[in-house]
Amino acid sequence: MAVRIKLGSPTHSARSFFASQTGKTVLKAAAASVLVVMLVVLGIAGFYYHRYEQIVDKRLTQPLFASTAKIYAAPREVRPGQKLTVDALGQELRQAGYSGTGNASTSQMGTYEERTNSIYIHPGPQSYHSQDGATINVANGVVTQISGDQGQALAAYELEPLLITGLSEDESRTKRRVITYDEIPKNLVQAVLAIEDRRFFEHGGVNYYRLMMAMFKDVRSGQKAQGGSTLTMQLARGFFLTPEKRLKRKIIEIAITFQLEHRFNKQQIFAMYANQINLGQRGSFAINGFGEAAKAYFDKDVGQLNLPESALMAGIIQSPSRLNPYRHPERALERRNLVLDSMVETGAISRQQADVAKATPLKLAPMSVDASEAPYFVDLVRDQLNQKIGERDFNREGLRIYTSLDPDLQRAASEAVDAGMKIVDEQVLKLHTKKAKDGTVSTTGTITYPQVAVIALNPHTGQVLALVGGRNYGVSQLNHAVSKRPTGSIFKPFVYAAAFNSSLSGAQLEGQEAVFSPVTMLNDQQATYNAGTDHEYTPRNFHDYHDQVTARYALMYSLNNATISLAEMVGFNNVASLARDAGIKSARGTPSVALGAYDASPLDMAGAYTVFANGGVKIDPWMLASVRAPSGDVMSDYTPDSKPILDPRVAYLTTSLMENVVNSGTGFEVRRRGFNAPAAGKTGTSHDAWFAGYTSNLICIVWVGNDDYTDIKLTGTVAAAPIWAEFMKRAVKLPQYSDTHDFTAPAGIMQVRIDKATNLLSNESCPDSYNVAFLEGTAPTDTCDHSNGDQRSLFQKLFGLGEKPAPPNTVNGQPAPLPPAQASATPRAPAAAPNSPENTADQAKKKKGFFGKVFGALKSDDDKKPPVPPPVQK
Repeated sequence: MAVRIKLGSPTHSARSFFASQTGKTVLKAAAASVLVVMLVVLGIAGFYYHRYEQIVDKRLTQPLFASTAKIYAAPREVRPGQKLTVDALGQELRQAGYSGTGNASTSQMGTYEERTNSIYIHPGPQSYHSQDGATINVANGVVTQISGDQGQALAAYELEPLLITGLSEDESRTKRRVITYDEIPKNLVQAVLAIEDRRFFEHGGVNYYRLMMAMFKDVRSGQKAQGGSTLTMQLARGFFLTPEKRLKRKIIEIAITFQLEHRFNKQQIFAMYANQINLGQRGSFAINGFGEAAKAYFDKDVGQLNLPESALMAGIIQSPSRLNPYRHPERALERRNLVLDSMVETGAISRQQADVAKATPLKLAPMSVDASEAPYFVDLVRDQLNQKIGERDFNREGLRIYTSLDPDLQRAASEAVDAGMKIVDEQVLKLHTKKAKDGTVSTTGTITYPQVAVIALNPHTGQVLALVGGRNYGVSQLNHAVSKRPTGSIFKPFVYAAAFNSSLSGAQLEGQEAVFSPVTMLNDQQATYNAGTDHEYTPRNFHDYHDQVTARYALMYSLNNATISLAEMVGFNNVASLARDAGIKSARGTPSVALGAYDASPLDMAGAYTVFANGGVKIDPWMLASVRAPSGDVMSDYTPDSKPILDPRVAYLTTSLMENVVNSGTGFEVRRRGFNAPAAGKTGTSHDAWFAGYTSNLICIVWVGNDDYTDIKLTGTVAAAPIWAEFMKRAVKLPQYSDTHDFTAPAGIMQVRIDKATNLLSNESCPDSYNVAFLEGTAPTDTCDHSNGDQRSLFQKLFGLGEKPAPPNTVNGQPAPLPPAQASATPRAPAAAPNSPENTADQAKKKKGFFGKVFGALKSDDDKKPPVPPPVQK
């Protein structure tokens, strides 16, 4: 049974109450309360509005964003014969800031016009170059011709240098690339509005409904999780306030929002937001603004972003760390797709466009900041700027800094480090791995994974083309490219160059009957040297000792005792003097100098090796080319210093010896790994691993070692040579470095075929020979058929005395390379105290006495251990 209850209407009673004296009093009190609250709110709002009006005024008298110095790469040179397309050239010009002829606005940097098989380039008033234009003709993807404005043929043309990065703004290492509203693609604007503030172009700065809903949700949840902020409010918070969530801060945020809405139009506000918003972290740098984020995440200019990329950028605004696409790709994709759905809801895109964009996988730029922004290189450029233009705040002047860097080669260096250090880490782990009898595997001791440095240099200009100063800039900003370390055996070529120097005057070395040449015989027996008061130095070889070996062979297999005996004949002071002239400033005339006991940085060694690769002329490595004002006006141009150090013949002869190292000696690892271009180089092992090598157009120095100076227990062959090979293989595939060629001998050099058994001139009777470069007048004059290959007397043969040439061990007509485990090492002797307890050389190898040789000669050959390596080509 339903019960219906009829209630009386309150309308009459309510009217009666408010008509009464009591009701009138209540109404007056309520109205007064509302008025008071309104007055209080208006008073507070007015107070904060006027208070922050002054703060906003003061802030807006300064540039909204720091105009930081911009770091540019070296200009790319285009030559006929290079593989390039019109589209690729146009894209690079757009990246450099040029505008196409069809653009609404003309760039002050320059313009270009794409045609069917050519592109016309015209630099503008702010270009790095003069305003002389050029037409580049392309056919079938190859540059066929370059002509100037007057129709004259050009051998080459330099494109506009590309922007590498901007210097960070402050100690917080913030980076941003300031952009205008017109540079922001439409898809990105619509994506941001769809997910962050759909009524941005309609409201006056505050979306009251959204704000009240956010406050209601916060009250219900008991947390301050909801924001409700519009883009303008986010901008106000980012410019003037801390991120804390308090009612007072929200009131102040609204007051500043009104200030901004009053002073700027919506497009200006959106552009400020687009430059100010934080979008994550890359390495040790904060990414602020869409311009910097587009480069960091996609290696693109912001105007080149497509729909899925724009949606991803808009999506990560909410929580850049939690939605980082590198660390959390699933979250980032989910958020991107939510943005795309929101864009469908707002009508910005169709459902079909959203579905296609959702099906697009993440296509991110390589995560390594070292590859794209060369942070170690940029740090050195900043240091040089401080030295050259003083301690003024040049970073706030918007300067354009033009450098030596080749972005393609920098990328190759970074990739080579990534690939090579995996090999090194495997070797380090293997050294600490122990396998028990039951088959279980365990690691022993604390594992320290080494650091690395790679320098690439143009040997003829000194231009630092690529520089990696460590394995991960985000983890460690210590720049190992400029850290001083003992150079090990990559120093040895300077000993041989000093010896060749003596040949120029016809002087004979002490104990020699002829001037020095590649076939001069050197003593590789262990010996002890005076190294100052109360100090003795006894170097050791990495493996076996030999009796007499040729200079060519001694460097090929990095024999320590043979090299130091040569340095003694040349004079330790002469060797050290040459090294100092080449840039190894710490070198001193002690016995250990011959084996690289003195310190130099990888950058120092790159400069020092220019004396070999550049025809004897030392050229200082340089990174800074020009400093210009924001308008493009030149403030300072810089030129490198150069100085002749060696006779070109000496440089070539030393290079020829180092070619043998790569082709047949301890450097053969680079050939084994597939690098086949003409090259010269030298391995080095101290407690670090080195490889120094060069082609006709590139020098590359690789260093691998521990920060705490402990021994990595890996040779240059094992640790450094693979990285060098990986880098050089990538380099020669680039158009600008593909034209490597044989080293050119200067006048005064002769090439001679030498018999392997006798080290005399080869002829038809002894065809087993090898090619050697000699200074004219220093080659052997006797031929091999004047010798039976064994010059010993009957007494020597009977008792096994003297040195019998061993049968050659060859690969393709060249001496066989040592296995990696037999690469040379330099004794751990410090320069000042070479006989300190922890560095005293081993004395295990001793020369046999007379009776030892006699009775040793009576043993069968099967009982003898073959020498490692066999003393061939002595």
